[in-house]
Amino acid sequence: MRDISKALKKNPSSISRELKENSVKGVYDPFKAQHKAYVKRLYSKYQGMKIRAYDWLEDYIQDKLKAGWTPEEIDGRLKYENSNQTVISFRAIYQYLETPFGEPFKRHLASRTWRKRKSKKAKQIIENRVFIDERPDIINSRVRCGDFEGDTLGVPKTSRATLAGLVDRKSLYFLAKKISRLRETISAFSKLLNQFNPLSLTLDNGVENARYDILNVPTYFCHPYSAWEKPLIENNFQRLRRYIPKKAKLSDYSDKQISDIINKMNNTPRKCLGFRTPKEVFFQEQVPTIKLPIFNFERCT
Repeated sequence: MRDISKALKKNPSSISRELKENSVKGVYDPFKAQHKAYVKRLYSKYQGMKIRAYDWLEDYIQDKLKAGWTPEEIDGRLKYENSNQTVISFRAIYQYLETPFGEPFKRHLASRTWRKRKSKKAKQIIENRVFIDERPDIINSRVRCGDFEGDTLGVPKTSRATLAGLVDRKSLYFLAKKISRLRETISAFSKLLNQFNPLSLTLDNGVENARYDILNVPTYFCHPYSAWEKPLIENNFQRLRRYIPKKAKLSDYSDKQISDIINKMNNTPRKCLGFRTPKEVFFQEQVPTIKLPIFNFERCT
């Protein structure tokens, strides 16, 4: 399979998946595989939509296409014949022509360039990135507190609210803040880090991290599509899923509920810390910059 993938310039996993899905009785025949793929695509969803639901409408559209009518003309004529009531839009007819049922009639179109091409937005690249290869050994060795990894929690597509999280590489002390949208990520990181003396930060290449320079903290970036290069924050998010399921919406959780969950995680003994808690290890070396109130003990006596 690796030889085949090299010859076809495809990933070996793609070759393996193709053989597994489209083999017939353990034998891979390219013609049968092509037919299986065609049938799977044909019935993958309800294609043709409204046009396929009404035989008279499909016959009408096919006849007019053969006569050289454009989809706009078919749409307009149907509307005229039905007391100015819209029957089907010309866009739906174009969509129908992209299905296996309507594709044979595309040759009757006067123009072959009807589909508007969507302009691709240039992917935003974070400027002046320093990749993880240049991260000092003292950070890699995890011998001090103050070196953080950061990321945002994945959420359902129907939800905008997410969680901006940071974890100390040595102590595994976890910090997190709920944000209403991704653009607030750096602001949330700033509020979380201002409580302490951060020495470094490791992030991924998400566009939400483009303003990292305002943090004034030495920041290093993982290579693209290499989430494993910041395993500690990924592991903490995985542990967080015990309390916040994957399909849950963050908007359903109050700030206090999230704070209670974070405190519970930071006060749970970890085997890799010799069964000490992240909070114990973190505050053993890292002292918050927050000034505590000074009490007058003489007055108390």
